[in-house]
Amino acid sequence: MSTARSQTVPRARARRGSSQLWHYLGLAFIIFWGLAPFYWMVVTALRDSEHTFDTTPWPTHVTLDNFADALATDKGNDLLGAIFNSLLISLATTGLAVAVGVFTAYAIARLEFPGKGFITGLILAASMFPAIALVTPLFQLFGDLEWIGTYRAMIIPNISFALPLTVYTLVSFFRQLPWELEEAARVDGASRGQAFRLVLLPLAAPALFTTAIIAFITTWNEFMLARQLSNRDTEPVTVAIARFSGPSAFEYPYAATMAAGALVTIPLIIMVLVFQHRIVSGLTAGGVKA
Repeated sequence: MSTARSQTVPRARARRGSSQLWHYLGLAFIIFWGLAPFYWMVVTALRDSEHTFDTTPWPTHVTLDNFADALATDKGNDLLGAIFNSLLISLATTGLAVAVGVFTAYAIARLEFPGKGFITGLILAASMFPAIALVTPLFQLFGDLEWIGTYRAMIIPNISFALPLTVYTLVSFFRQLPWELEEAARVDGASRGQAFRLVLLPLAAPALFTTAIIAFITTWNEFMLARQLSNRDTEPVTVAIARFSGPSAFEYPYAATMAAGALVTIPLIIMVLVFQHRIVSGLTAGGVKA
């Protein structure tokens, strides 16, 4: 009996060690797959422009001139202005999507009203339209309204993409919260609005934080609609980088473009790494019943 048990324990440990090894290998592959393009972008940005196409996997001929070229305005580029536009558009879209989404999610999760299923399906259907399918009708509509080249021409379409994610994330979270919390507040004399504002909203902070970050990053990375609906004064960083110009019409500034991409990507990566625990907890909170 003891002999069989002594043989079983090493086998279990071996299986556990093999499973952990595969987990680590899978994690390493995901990290490499996700960060390898960004790493190569940074390596290229740090190289002298004459050695842009060097295939050495680490920085050689290191210089910061490419970052200076990316921020310069003498060639018609305005990266800092584009960063300001992206911040304005992303913050406005995130704020409006979260403000509208939290009340919509609460109504769907907690209230019973006619047409509830239809509204829920309509929100889901809105997230199924690809951006490229909306370019032509939005361009025609905003052209008739003389909105082309304005901030609202990019904020309003982005809300339609951020709002479904916000609503469905918050609906699952509100449904997971115990009804007794709201009912106890109502018994103590609070109105439905006060119970929502003072009891449920603080508890929903992780989900609100998560949806805000995801909506911000999604809006920041949007290119298709912004390329058609913006102009030089309102274009975000994705459009500005795509039309970067070099010393001449026959020389594309690959190194400066890589430097600009690194400048606008590094803050997003840092933000995700800093708030990764909040993001994961917010996404999984509505899927686990207490």
